[in-house]
Parts: sequence; structure tokens; C-alpha cells
Amino acid sequence: MTLLEICQVIENSTIGTSMRESNYYWMLNGTHVLGIALSAGAIFWFDLRAMGLNMRNMRISEVYRQINGWMTGGFVLMIITGGLLFWARAAASYSNVYFRIKLIGLLLAGANAMYFNLKTKRGIAGWDTAGAPPLNVRMAGLASIVLWASVIAAGRLMAYTF
Repeated sequence: MTLLEICQVIENSTIGTSMRESNYYWMLNGTHVLGIALSAGAIFWFDLRAMGLNMRNMRISEVYRQINGWMTGGFVLMIITGGLLFWARAAASYSNVYFRIKLIGLLLAGANAMYFNLKTKRGIAGWDTAGAPPLNVRMAGLASIVLWASVIAAGRLMAYTF
């Protein structure tokens, strides 16, 4: 069975058809956008601080602590609703170039976040209070903003092609 055939089975399942034909499908879509706004908005705010462009008088660790719940909650909401939206249009998504761009962007954004949390954040004691953090921290913040902007743009373009 090919990946496209698996996507067709998912889309044509009872759950996929029910969601796609439901009056609540658009509420699910709206909830997905809300999750993106919460998560990406909080990530953007943190990335600006990591780049040294805002809240220079606050410790980076404190900014992270304050917005981490919003980032995590929005991300969980975004992943759950995104999975359900995919379930409703799996075959159509599979062949959509914007969906593929979105997935690549999500994977790269996840890799960037892992890099930051596993490698860059280790030395936070040395630059936590710096107005302008080291170059690798600033570049991780910039990469995050660019990647999340591409994920959001691809997602919006994808929605207009169904």
C-alpha cells in the first residue's frame, strides 16, 4: 500500500468523512488557527528576546518561563486540531505542495527548537542577562521566526487550494 493509498483510506474513513461534512469542521479550523496564534505568537515574542530586540532588561530564562505555558498549550492545540484537519483531507493534503512545504517547515522548526534546548540553552548562565545574546542564540531566534512564518504561510496557502 502506497502512502497516497493510506491517505485515501484515512480521508475516506467514517471519521474523516464525518469531520469533512460536519458543520463543525470550520470551528475545528478556527481552533487550529487559535492554537497557531497562541503558540507562534509566544514563540515569536521569545525569539525577539533571544535576538536581543525586545525586553533587554529581562532575563531570557524569565521570559521563557513566563511564556512557556502559552507556547506549549498552543502547540498541543495546534497539533491536535491539525491532525484532525489532516484526517478530514488526508489524500488532498498529500498531493498539495503547500502541505509538503508546511511539513518540511515544521520539521525544521522542531529541529531548531531541539538545537536550542539541547545545545544553545546549556550555556544560558553566561548570557541570560545580556541585552544582546551570543550570535548562535540570535541566529536560532531568527531561524525560528523565518521557519514559523513559512509554516503559517504554507498552511494558509494550502487552505485556499482545497
